[in-house]
Amino acid sequence: MSVTVERLEHNLAKLTVEIPVEEIEASIANVYQKEKNRIQVPGFRKGKAPLKMVEKLYGKGIFLEDAINDAVPGAYEAACKESGLDIMSEPEIEYTQVEVEKPVVFKATVAVRPEVKLGQYKELEVESQEVAVTDEEVEAALKQEQEKNSTTVPVEGRPVMDGDMIELDFEGFVDGEPFPGGKGTDFPLTIGSHSFIDTFEEQLIGAAVGEEKEVHVTFPADYNEKSLAGKPAVFKATVKAIKAKELPELNDEFASEVSDFETLEEYRADVRKKLLERKESAAKAAKEDALVEKAVGNAEMDIPDLMINSQARTMVQDFAQRLAYQGLSMEQYMQYTGQTTETMLEQNKAAAKKRIESRLVLEAIADAEALEAADTDVEEELVKMAVQYGLKMEQLKENMDEEQMKDIRLNIRAQKALDLLMQTAK
Repeated sequence: MSVTVERLEHNLAKLTVEIPVEEIEASIANVYQKEKNRIQVPGFRKGKAPLKMVEKLYGKGIFLEDAINDAVPGAYEAACKESGLDIMSEPEIEYTQVEVEKPVVFKATVAVRPEVKLGQYKELEVESQEVAVTDEEVEAALKQEQEKNSTTVPVEGRPVMDGDMIELDFEGFVDGEPFPGGKGTDFPLTIGSHSFIDTFEEQLIGAAVGEEKEVHVTFPADYNEKSLAGKPAVFKATVKAIKAKELPELNDEFASEVSDFETLEEYRADVRKKLLERKESAAKAAKEDALVEKAVGNAEMDIPDLMINSQARTMVQDFAQRLAYQGLSMEQYMQYTGQTTETMLEQNKAAAKKRIESRLVLEAIADAEALEAADTDVEEELVKMAVQYGLKMEQLKENMDEEQMKDIRLNIRAQKALDLLMQTAK
């Protein structure tokens, strides 16, 4: 394999990679081994025809595309190492030669680490937030805990009230005609949740069980079903059942059940303490963000679009992974929100640029101040990770590759740079 490197403007580079014929033929043989059981050649049992016979029957290039897909990732990775470039993006690949029995040639355009010219980063002035916890915030937190431990009980002898949980039959009509998706049976609805459009829920307040009520609403102008957008509708709704939330009494017994404390006053004091800790943590994070933003504003760097686009893609992929943990696919999310991959990428570009600039400036400060990640720092971080993932240290280290260990050291150096900004801030 041969690699040539061309440095371009705006921190871009182009790698021209040539994969020899022998390597492509080896990849073709690999693909053939994977696919041969699916190929029928007259005179041979399925999967038994030699490669040359398959190529003679179906053409020399039958496996070429799959072979290229098999060979290029490894070739690109090797080319990156050989180039010696500090590559900061995914590549843009362009094939310049793809022919049977010839070397495959492709060009990979990549972003390389931009040079950062630091400005002032010590003794930066930012406003610190005053942190306090009010009695109202403590009571709100206790109320939230009551809500978490509440029970639902059937209600009889009164109509629907705000906050009730009801079972509802309904059918919607536009211009006197029912519309698809406008009908529900035994539908669970919490009054005040604003799950339904317009004032639908409010109009059910006062309705008795078994009473049919007409609910008049107007679909929003930007409603995702275009045929209904902006149109008035009438729903015929019947409340089938009413349930109310019953909160536990706020006393010592409640405190002992939901916490490690025996009395309500001890529990209340602990709630106040934790609220204060959260506020202090948030204030610290806000100050750190403000300091980094100032340091970035004082620095000079040229961030290529390719690098920003690559970071935006990573952010969208991370979001998709978080959705998956919640049991939701990206396709479902986009269907519900009307978004596309392209719109999500565009929306993430500003945040991606900010993230890149912040990281580059912190790494440049670490370089300028000769801040290093000592082995003890790395060991401490690994201990935290082992606890987080529920692994023994030996297991964690076995699963860590060289690149991941490098990232840990970079993260430690960046954190030390951030600590420096905090320590020297005015």
